[in-house]
Amino acid sequence: MKAITIGVIGCGYWGPNLLRNFAENEGAELRWMCDVDERRLASFGRRYPATQTTVDYRTLLVDPQLDAVVIATPVATHFKFAKDALEAGKHVFIEKPFTASAREAEELIELAERQKLTVMVDHTFIYTGAVRKIKEIVESGELGDLLYFDSVRINLGLFQRDINVVWDLAPHDLSIMDFIIERQPEAVSAIGSCHIERGIENIAYVMLRFADEFIAHFHFNWLAPVKIRRTLLGGSRKMIVYDDIEPTEKIRIYDKGVTTNRSEEASDREAAYRTLVSYRTGDVWVPKLDSTEALQYACAEFLSAIREARRPLTDGQAGLRVVRILEAAQKSINEGGRPVKL
Repeated sequence: MKAITIGVIGCGYWGPNLLRNFAENEGAELRWMCDVDERRLASFGRRYPATQTTVDYRTLLVDPQLDAVVIATPVATHFKFAKDALEAGKHVFIEKPFTASAREAEELIELAERQKLTVMVDHTFIYTGAVRKIKEIVESGELGDLLYFDSVRINLGLFQRDINVVWDLAPHDLSIMDFIIERQPEAVSAIGSCHIERGIENIAYVMLRFADEFIAHFHFNWLAPVKIRRTLLGGSRKMIVYDDIEPTEKIRIYDKGVTTNRSEEASDREAAYRTLVSYRTGDVWVPKLDSTEALQYACAEFLSAIREARRPLTDGQAGLRVVRILEAAQKSINEGGRPVKL
């Protein structure tokens, strides 16, 4: 099996993880590394001596032996780099968020389809053992009807100058929700505050409304004294608590719920006061999870999608759905929390 040749653009915060995973994958050959920082390039050049380095990404694109480009740069550059790579006939793996706007995402999807190339978005959490297990449980029907998705992702920093806390942190939880519940919200409302730098929200609350009674709420914060990565998924029969900070017991399934019984003899007005509420408390189950690094699976999925000429699990459409919500949330924040229809 011929290895798929990979070029990585951006060797900063997330880039080293991508370099390592593609270098260690037997189905890939790490052919190029690109970064504007020459000292950083020299450092990685010593680590991967067989890989060529350049400060100009266009050098990668003219290499006829390069199959795919991995983009791990600031979101404002994603569209330009990805478009140029697709036009050069290269498959594209791109860090979250996919693009800075839905319009850019749509254009990249159309271009990839026209060129018959693979576009994949690095929604890494989709490939974790925890999220894949939650998906499996939801699909089994064990939780019953889904009622709500409630997520908190807070910590102290990292403050950024090019994007706010929503564009930085929300892609993780929005992509998780999108993967698990497989339904699209009808409207988004959000509020945020800028305590450190004007125009860059460092704390935000985002709420999604759906056609039925399902509801989703998210809390993002760069100014918290503790690090919390916790999601609650409520069902009519059982509920899940997903705590990504937990080293081993990341998922707990609670056999808890509420049932109501109304008297059929009473009028509607009386029934409201005579509703009998009973609380059910059962066992707590902690499933065993696959502990393999999620990015290892993500990189393998990209390579498999190229070989099999199929859509990857987190394709351009998945990235577009997240970007649409991000745009709507930003618009709502800018308009004081007004609900924005999708």
